[in-house]
Amino acid sequence: MTHADNQSGQQPTRQGGGLVCLARWSGRQWCLLGALGCALLLGVAFVLQFAFGLAPCSLCIFQRVAVAVAGVFFLLGAVHGPGRIGTRVYALGALGGSVGAIVLAGRHVWLQSLPPDQVPACGPGLNYMLEVLPVWDVITQVLNASGECAQISAQWLGLSIPQWSLIGFCALALVPLAMLWSSFRR
Repeated sequence: MTHADNQSGQQPTRQGGGLVCLARWSGRQWCLLGALGCALLLGVAFVLQFAFGLAPCSLCIFQRVAVAVAGVFFLLGAVHGPGRIGTRVYALGALGGSVGAIVLAGRHVWLQSLPPDQVPACGPGLNYMLEVLPVWDVITQVLNASGECAQISAQWLGLSIPQWSLIGFCALALVPLAMLWSSFRR
């Protein structure tokens, strides 16, 4: 307590820092953070594609779709400004998209770790499959993956793009988990 506080008889207010401060965030604030994270991840993907000429494989495209799904939930939550129950709903939807991206990136990393003789044969391109096959068959084909997904086209600091993506998606999944934690702390 300072001398001025002693004189006025007021107790000093204590500001909580760190996790205590984050627990006070509203659903809207969490959703804005998550939406920014999704925008960053998708922005990096588009920069790699259009500025550096790295064409995405089928798994990369599906990872983008999963991040976009999480982004939609985050944006809806940011616009809505949900209460406790709404925060949980948006968090679960965003967590579903984030976990989907993690699973797809994990599969991608696993494919890249296979010895060359165990890599699946290259299949038709995604555009062709979407034109001729039903959507469910396309999803099944992509998850079975093809040889193009096993190629490492670029690395940064010793990690491939799918490995960096996996790290980014895990970080993104922390936002809806924190939203859920925060909604139960209120």
